[in-house]
Amino acid sequence: MKPYLILFGLILCACGSGPKGSFSTTAQSDAPDYSKEENWSALPWKKDSADETPQGLIDKQDMAEVDVFYVHPTTHFGKEHPTWNAPINDVEMNRNIDVHVVRNQATPFNHIGKIYAPRYRQAVYQAYFSKDTVSAKKAFDLAYEDVKNAFGYYMSHWNKGRPFIIVSHSQGTTHMARLIEELIDGKRLEKKMIAAYLIGIPVDLDRYESLGPCTHPDDTNCLIGWRSWAFGSQPKLLKKEKGRNVLNVNPLSWTTDTLYVGPESHKGSVLIDFNDTPIPGTQNAQLHHSILWTNKPKFKGSALMLTKNYHRGDINLFYMNIRENATQRVNTYIGLK
Repeated sequence: MKPYLILFGLILCACGSGPKGSFSTTAQSDAPDYSKEENWSALPWKKDSADETPQGLIDKQDMAEVDVFYVHPTTHFGKEHPTWNAPINDVEMNRNIDVHVVRNQATPFNHIGKIYAPRYRQAVYQAYFSKDTVSAKKAFDLAYEDVKNAFGYYMSHWNKGRPFIIVSHSQGTTHMARLIEELIDGKRLEKKMIAAYLIGIPVDLDRYESLGPCTHPDDTNCLIGWRSWAFGSQPKLLKKEKGRNVLNVNPLSWTTDTLYVGPESHKGSVLIDFNDTPIPGTQNAQLHHSILWTNKPKFKGSALMLTKNYHRGDINLFYMNIRENATQRVNTYIGLK
């Protein structure tokens, strides 16, 4: 199976049956020690997947004036480990995070920021849907404590007062939306946060007292997020989210209006094979209630892609627009200092 078909959702996951028993009866691995480099998927001084770029682009972390704190999505599906939380030291899971996830989702920022990407004891995929809501909450809380501890270690030892960008996808966004509420919104760190790209999970804006959505391409100290679906899709989640104030920003216009934006504004998608150059002009975009509509991705084999949910491609589809926008926001922030 071609990797780009996997990326865009022809194969959603090789899901297991999930945890065996309640949270209290399944073993959890020890908390990660974030002073140890092996508990980070990416660090600016390490040679890692966050250093890679598609053909024609350059990694510039060594000269970057800002930091990027990135938190990866769910890769724990309960197949190899039927536990509520993933072990921190699973070799194959960490390799998947490094090679496929960090490389695809953190690298749009490696020309403008130094990338810090922690490993964490992520909650199992089934926790989002489990009827055992008590165990699910405990699993998410455990994962969040790891992310919070990683962010705290980064701030205490490596940030040194530098401005930063937050980037997250899916479960990563679940945790970073909470962390922003607890540690950044309306607090000292808010002015140091250039922007937060909280992608792939609905983020309720009403949870924040000070922070709001970015409504212009060069806004700073604000929030950005979207979830990609095929044009015309009406997923069931729209009914559940009706009336909620969900973060939704168009990654082609970087506004919150519902105007259609055509493929002439699309700077380039990146497939999972980083030997290829970015492909421009393939995507359009329009906000529809709490989701983003975009056309079916175009690549070799895309005719076989049946899903209308482009969750796995949320970042890849708009890779070059994200890369350009990060530069714009950083330049604005630095110019305002």
